[in-house]
Amino acid sequence: PVTCLFGAAQSLNSQQGIFAGATDIGKTLPGSTVFDPATGSYRVTGGGADMWGSEDAFHLSWVKLAGDATLTADVQFPANVSVPLEKAVLIFRQSLDPASPYADMAIHGDGHATIQFRSVAGGKTEDVVAPQHGPVRLRIERKGNLFTAYTGSADGKLTPFSSTTVVMNEPVYVGIGFCSHNADGLASATFSHVTIEQPGR
Repeated sequence: PVTCLFGAAQSLNSQQGIFAGATDIGKTLPGSTVFDPATGSYRVTGGGADMWGSEDAFHLSWVKLAGDATLTADVQFPANVSVPLEKAVLIFRQSLDPASPYADMAIHGDGHATIQFRSVAGGKTEDVVAPQHGPVRLRIERKGNLFTAYTGSADGKLTPFSSTTVVMNEPVYVGIGFCSHNADGLASATFSHVTIEQPGR
């Protein structure tokens, strides 16, 4: 259920799965990532007021990579979501600084999905909303500095809906994250069938 296709150096481990680290970014209560080797799923818990504006606050599980890559995952929220704008993200990020440039595929607690991006450090965040509401499967693909976001259903079919250009220097942080959209609270989502694929590796 969990695949990592970018070399033996980043093999699956029992603590963090395919990721090398987990970090709280910005002003947030301490978050966590719990990897379940039996199911290959990750329960990511994060705080933070938002991932928006000129800086972000959330919890991120990450691995550093260079070159083109595609990150795909299914995302499931708990049955009772109390904050409609809490968000789970699949992300490419220049650094762990709160103001870092990034591009992500985000799904919110109320079901709306977006590609979000900050083109320069400390700049504004922009987004494009996906036509599909409540997608199960998400993907973000990097080709050079071009990032394309996809939404899909449980049957695995994915449809691209928007692309954006964000210039990043190698290597970048690639991972899954969660923001509670609540500076004083924590929330979580479960990521499953998580894959990172790189061409020719």
